[in-house]
Amino acid sequence: MLDLKQLAYERKNRMAWLIVASLLKGVAMIGQALFFVWIADAVFLKDASFREVLPYFWGLLAAILIRAASGYAIGRTGVNLASEAKSTLRTKLTASFAGNPLQASVQGQSGEKVSLLLDAVDEVDGYFSKYIPQMVQSAIIPVLLLIVIFSQHWVTGLIILITAPFIPVFMALVGIKTKEKADAQMEKLGRFSGTFLDVLQGLTTLKLFGRAEQQKQVIKKSSLDFRDATMEVLKSAFLSSLMLEYISMLSMGIIALEIGLRLVVYDNLTFFTAFFVMILVPDFFNLLKDFGSAFHTGRGSAAAAKRLAAELEKEQRPVAFGQAEMPEQPFAINVNALSFQYEDGFGLGPIEIAASPGSRLAIIGKSGSGKTTLLHAIAGLLPLQDGQILVNGIPRSEIAETSWFDHLSYISQNPYLFAGTIKENILIGTSRQTSEEELTEAARKAGILEMVYSLKQGFETPVGEAGRGLSGGEKQRIALARAFLKKPSLILFDEPTSGLDLYTEKVLQEAIEELGRDATIVTVAHRLHTVRNSDVILVLADGKAAAKGSHEELLETYSPYREMLAIQQGGVLQ
Repeated sequence: MLDLKQLAYERKNRMAWLIVASLLKGVAMIGQALFFVWIADAVFLKDASFREVLPYFWGLLAAILIRAASGYAIGRTGVNLASEAKSTLRTKLTASFAGNPLQASVQGQSGEKVSLLLDAVDEVDGYFSKYIPQMVQSAIIPVLLLIVIFSQHWVTGLIILITAPFIPVFMALVGIKTKEKADAQMEKLGRFSGTFLDVLQGLTTLKLFGRAEQQKQVIKKSSLDFRDATMEVLKSAFLSSLMLEYISMLSMGIIALEIGLRLVVYDNLTFFTAFFVMILVPDFFNLLKDFGSAFHTGRGSAAAAKRLAAELEKEQRPVAFGQAEMPEQPFAINVNALSFQYEDGFGLGPIEIAASPGSRLAIIGKSGSGKTTLLHAIAGLLPLQDGQILVNGIPRSEIAETSWFDHLSYISQNPYLFAGTIKENILIGTSRQTSEEELTEAARKAGILEMVYSLKQGFETPVGEAGRGLSGGEKQRIALARAFLKKPSLILFDEPTSGLDLYTEKVLQEAIEELGRDATIVTVAHRLHTVRNSDVILVLADGKAAAKGSHEELLETYSPYREMLAIQQGGVLQ
């Protein structure tokens, strides 16, 4: 379980400042009441002149200013504490997703992950900005007030000791119910967020198949469920506030009655003591009521913390990297007894395959045979369960992560482009400084320079998120330009010609030829004619290596390969 309190206490400076500010506020509250009573006593009972009470006014002003300043400091510290804690949580979540991105991407809806990063983390804000500061104040200031009240009138202190415990008891009872309702609210929020984002992403497909209206009703039901859960939480909050008011009013009424009888009927209590105590008592109970409200906020945050903990406590197996730096030369890749297992049961391996520096390795097989999984494992995007990958004889687990990815290019059938310019999307492929001539040459080799020059803004032409405004072939060529500019030592192609027109496929094949002069190439493909010139072809079936060899060797020794070649006849493998 995620410990929010521990997360707050780790910020020792913030907590220390909360304690100091709370002490100042408590002393200022006592001083404010004291100066106010002195002024009232001097003016109304002792007929003092304005000059005589002027020092008291200055003292009252100083107490008010200190109280206001300390209150502001407490509030500001709470906001800063919440900001730091939320930043830490988002960093941990992002690291959790980034540490094993492919595993994270297939677990749960995208909307749920966005909801975790935004909504769930924001839900814990109240715990740090309201609950923790109020808890510190309620642990310090009421004690100071109670000590002063006991010193002035012990009977009032005794009444407070008897009645005040009803407030935390009631808060505990309400808190149990509130937590259940808050858990339900957060669950419905996550479901609503996930459903809404997934439907939005697939809206075009839903429209084409006439399912938009059906999904509209799903979103409506999810939205109404979240509304009802939110109203239940608010109802608990209003009930809690009402009952706290009743308890406080009853307690203050009993104290006022007792002080009134002693002051008026029995005449054994001074005006100064009675007035002083009656000013402090409401402050005492107001602090407890404020803590009650903050307690409710804290219980609500517990539901969000539970969701965050469930994600953070998932077993994480990040890809291992070391410190070794790699040279700028084609890599030799040796895959030794590689194995990987998904949570859903599909397993890959053990796989044995080798690619010499500057060679071409192809991975083929039917859909679901594990081709892309093997490519992801080679790329360092999936953790190995058994076996190892040697790069130039060095275990990849000993290579520095930055060095590894600086020498690697991965080109999928649908490369991702970010919102920005064409130039920015090409430059994102390399971490070194590049010249305009290098950029232009990379675009020319990728076959996209003519298209870029046809645009009014050229390389500064903006591109939408995910490459909106560009065709699939244009996105592929921008990805190729990234590779040409980066000059990697290892290039991974994941079905690069899938869905491309003949011209773009021809450009891609020529680019692969040129890139292969200075890099080792590993290609996953369905179209066998694109990999027939590979040095080694690995055939996968159900996650296992069924055969491997050159095109000619497989034609002679592996009949399923001959059948695949015959079935395709220039088409796509069935």
